[in-house]
Amino acid sequence: MKAASGLAQGRHADPALAAQAVREALAAAALDIAQTVVLYLSSDFARDPAAAIAAAARAGQCTQVVGCTAAGVFNETDWVLDAPAAAALVLGDGASLQPAHGDAAQVLTYCAPNALDLAWLQAGAPRFGGVSGDATGQGPFSVWQSGRVQTDGRCELSVQGARLQIDFSQGIYPLTQPARLDKVAGHDVQIIGGIKAMTSLAHELPLSVRAPERIPTHLLMAGIPYGAPENAVAEGRFHLLPVIAVNRDDESVTIANQLEPGMQLFWALRKPKAAADDMAAMLTRMTENRPAPRFGLMFPCMGRGPMFYGGEDRDQKILAERYPGLPFIGFYGNGEIAHFDGANRLLQYSTVLALGYDMSTCIDV
Repeated sequence: MKAASGLAQGRHADPALAAQAVREALAAAALDIAQTVVLYLSSDFARDPAAAIAAAARAGQCTQVVGCTAAGVFNETDWVLDAPAAAALVLGDGASLQPAHGDAAQVLTYCAPNALDLAWLQAGAPRFGGVSGDATGQGPFSVWQSGRVQTDGRCELSVQGARLQIDFSQGIYPLTQPARLDKVAGHDVQIIGGIKAMTSLAHELPLSVRAPERIPTHLLMAGIPYGAPENAVAEGRFHLLPVIAVNRDDESVTIANQLEPGMQLFWALRKPKAAADDMAAMLTRMTENRPAPRFGLMFPCMGRGPMFYGGEDRDQKILAERYPGLPFIGFYGNGEIAHFDGANRLLQYSTVLALGYDMSTCIDV
């Protein structure tokens, strides 16, 4: 197996950027021809990516070009936001991506937001991947497979000639332990653990942001444990739902889903250090007692990139430092896809990571 990445940026959405990224990757992989090109383009290309896709196919002498547009792209060396850019990962010498069929063990999934259907997402084999997007979340969006833009906004692929290890980091700082949800009305959590929801949440925040008008709802999440509630938070066994609003009139908290009384719920805060620590812990969990991976595909949320980390992408840097020289690429998307708790899930503010291993050296991934 051979794999390498390339990254190119410029002042305009020029198809030559895609070709440049592919040529850089081919040279690094010592390949003349790629079996697959994974190509991510900045949202500058979203309205008409066909010329850039064709340029990548010509440069790689390969018809299997897959990928999407996004607000920003990166590889192991750097990241690009707010500028036209292309990131490419080439696979060859036995490794490739092919259209997924019914016997696929894992399905790499790209999807445009307007094509996201939960029935489709949850069907079939375990999925991993991300949702295309831009900085506004409004589009346009493009995804492609086999060198062609997919009119239905969906791509489904399987990895051939490599084994995958997949995990995800939700990276939150728990503010409370799980407590019983006593009363709920639609999306409004009203009473939890015998306490009004807004009071239970505000009590755990710094004094400076406890007033309703100052509560940082954009950084707050509601955690829903699954499995045995004991140690669920420490073991990462929970779903996360964004907090939408706090309501002064009845001291309820609005979250991004409807829940039922009797469920367990805890409050959590999105903090850069907690996210970086969780990313590092995930990598340790994934790679302990295993050989070095040969390539990586990373899918971080747009809300967990350089802007969240204060001007650097800590997730990208942690992986690059753990495995110097490992080729990987990623894009900042509008949602992350992973399989856990027995189903395919759409995550938010998370990072999904797939590491590819050589089948001849990796016995148990």
